[in-house]
Amino acid sequence: MAPKRNYWLIKSEPEVFSIQALRRDGKTHWEGVRNYQARNHLRAMRTGDLVLFYHSNAEPPGVAGVARVCREAYPDSSQFDPRSDYYDSASKPEDPRWSLVDVEFVEELPELVPLDVLKEDERLDGMLVRKRGMRLSVQPVEREHFARVLKLGKGKTKV
Repeated sequence: MAPKRNYWLIKSEPEVFSIQALRRDGKTHWEGVRNYQARNHLRAMRTGDLVLFYHSNAEPPGVAGVARVCREAYPDSSQFDPRSDYYDSASKPEDPRWSLVDVEFVEELPELVPLDVLKEDERLDGMLVRKRGMRLSVQPVEREHFARVLKLGKGKTKV
């Protein structure tokens, strides 16, 4: 029996790293998470989990595609590099504070699912990204919500 799959939402500013960039690159390290709750979500991700790729600080913000976790959490090396924007002088190699995962491209949705649409759809009640002030860059998503967002964006990924 296959292990239970979990579902997530990750946010990225499209001018920093977009779903199109993930398509081009095939996969990437999901680095730079510096919030403990988001980090804990990263650490809970398992290989094969599906991820809604959300463009934040965009006009409009919304879900642009789907990725898959292809490597589970491991230490984010940028925390140890003083030249990195993600450097953390308090983090030690023997006890790293920050983790990252690798994600791979699955699909770009034919239609962006804007935040306004997510907020208006009653079938998405309880979805964290809809909550006012919810700024976490990594969030869990219920299976039903994941499937609904795919339907709204006319995605082809199997949930």
